Amino acid sequence: MTASGRVAESGGTYLVTGAASGIGRAVAERLRADGHMVIGVDLRDVEVCADLSTPAGRRSAIDAVLTAAGGRLDGAVLAAGLGPAKGHEDVIVAVNLLGVTELLEGVRPALAAAGDAKVVVLGSNSTTTTPFVPRRAVRLLLDGNPDRAVRQIRRRRGLAAPVAYAASKLAVTRWCREHAVADDWAGVGIRMNVIAPGPVLTPLLRAQLDSSTGSQVRSFPVPIRQYGTPQQLADWIVVMLSPSADFLVGSVLTVDGGTDALLRPDGWPRRLPLRALPRMLWTMYRAPRDGRVAQY
Repeated sequence: MTASGRVAESGGTYLVTGAASGIGRAVAERLRADGHMVIGVDLRDVEVCADLSTPAGRRSAIDAVLTAAGGRLDGAVLAAGLGPAKGHEDVIVAVNLLGVTELLEGVRPALAAAGDAKVVVLGSNSTTTTPFVPRRAVRLLLDGNPDRAVRQIRRRRGLAAPVAYAASKLAVTRWCREHAVADDWAGVGIRMNVIAPGPVLTPLLRAQLDSSTGSQVRSFPVPIRQYGTPQQLADWIVVMLSPSADFLVGSVLTVDGGTDALLRPDGWPRRLPLRALPRMLWTMYRAPRDGRVAQY
C-alpha cells in the first residue's frame, strides 16, 4: 500500500460480491477510484447479477466472473451475506458459506494466475460473541452437509436465526484458515484472510435496528460507543488487498469497536494445547520437504 492508502498499482481486476450495497459497495467504489476494474456480484445493479443462495446462481456467477476477468483476478472480496432473518436459516447458510467457498473454489485458477492475489472474506465478530452455537452444526457445514446442519440449528428454536448466522460465519472463517495455508492457495501465492466486523451501519444493520429485535441490537456492548461505517471497513480491506498484506495469510482481523475484547478478554491468544503437539511436530518435520519454508 502506498502512502496515499491505495492498492499499489492501478489496472488490476477484482471480484467483489455484495457490491450493490454496504461494505461491498464501499470496497467496489474505492477500488474503482484507484483505477481498478471491479466485477461486482449481487442480485441487481452490478456487472454480474446472480442469486448466491442457489447452486445454479453460484455456478452462473463463477462462469460470468471468469469470462469478465479474462482468466486473471488480482483479488477478491467476498462481502455478500445475509443477517439473522427468522425462518431463513437455510438461505443464511447458503449465502454466507457456500456463496463464499464455492465461488472461491471456482475462481481459484484465475487468482493463481496473478501470482500474488489477495482474498478478503467478510466474517463477523458474532463467531466469538454468539452463545449456543452447536459445534456439530459447524462441523456439518464444513463437511458439506448444510441440510443436516440447518436441522441442528433449528433445534435452538427462537435463537435459530442468530445461531445460523454465527454458525455460517464460524464455518466460513474456519474454511478460510484451513485453505489459506494449503499448497493450492498460499503455495501458489494467493493470500487469503478474514475480516470480522462488529456492528457496521449497512442496510443489513438498519433492517435489524428497525425489526422487532432492534432493542437487543442497540443493547449490544460496543466499548468505543459508536458503530462502524462501510467506508471504514473498506479502508481496512484495501490494506488487506495491498502489498502491505504480502505476509498476511490465514489471519482473522477483528474490527468491532472492542466488543470481542470486552466479552472475552482472555479468549485469545491462548497457549498451544498439548493435544496439538503431535500435529505441530509432524508439520515442522514435513515443512522442508514439502517446500513450506521461507526462502531466506
